[in-house]
Amino acid sequence: MNYIELSHATKTFKKADGTRFAAFEDVSFGIERGEFVCVLGPSGCGKSALLNAIAGFSLVTSGSVKIGGEEVKEPSPKRVMIFQNYGLLPWRTVLKNVELGLEERKIPKEERRAIAEKYVEIVGLSAFKDERPRRLSGGMQQRVSIARALAVDPEVVFMDEPFAALDAITRMKLQDDVLKLSREEKKTVVFVTHDVGEAVYLADRILILSPNPGRLKSVVNVTIGREFRDRSSADFFQLQKQVFELFEGKATENPVEYYI
Repeated sequence: MNYIELSHATKTFKKADGTRFAAFEDVSFGIERGEFVCVLGPSGCGKSALLNAIAGFSLVTSGSVKIGGEEVKEPSPKRVMIFQNYGLLPWRTVLKNVELGLEERKIPKEERRAIAEKYVEIVGLSAFKDERPRRLSGGMQQRVSIARALAVDPEVVFMDEPFAALDAITRMKLQDDVLKLSREEKKTVVFVTHDVGEAVYLADRILILSPNPGRLKSVVNVTIGREFRDRSSADFFQLQKQVFELFEGKATENPVEYYI
């Protein structure tokens, strides 16, 4: 049994004129514990809506979403979301931002500080722990949000295009950081992106959605180990080309699984 399981999940929204539209429709797939899965698709295919449904922020209209065998009905402290806009509190220092979730869990002050310092060090920001967000670069702010998410020891980390606003070099560095942390912390990660190269570099498995409404059209099992995914290698370019062709190809009536 999969750790995360979606069965015929559909999410509809009401438009201003009273009609309804489906953000995603009849989506079924499973995710194993500890797996790094990327949800890949163009704008308007329901990627973020799907992520919010799995996280419990917006319930599906029909079908089901289960985590650990239990139906998702609301957000859980066992699951955290990392957004593109960082979500840091500008009046709090780096360390105090990382402590935020621990405060909500009523962790004692000394223990809270020790945990926060550990994760600030893991993301390489110990020298900036007393700085406020306005003094940090975009990449550094995203590292703070990652440290804050991991500090509460979640079972699942959801990431909604977290690097989209960053420059290419910073983005690649943070991709490396997230891969390293996901392995070391043994977290289940569901990562939304519209970037084929990013999905290929990060994922154990890629779920490709087609738009209007979002439907699962391809599942790509990435068989090349993460440690061998050199962005400059011929193998990586070939892998990226194969996924891009699936990404750009016509939607299929039933999802097709590929091993590449």
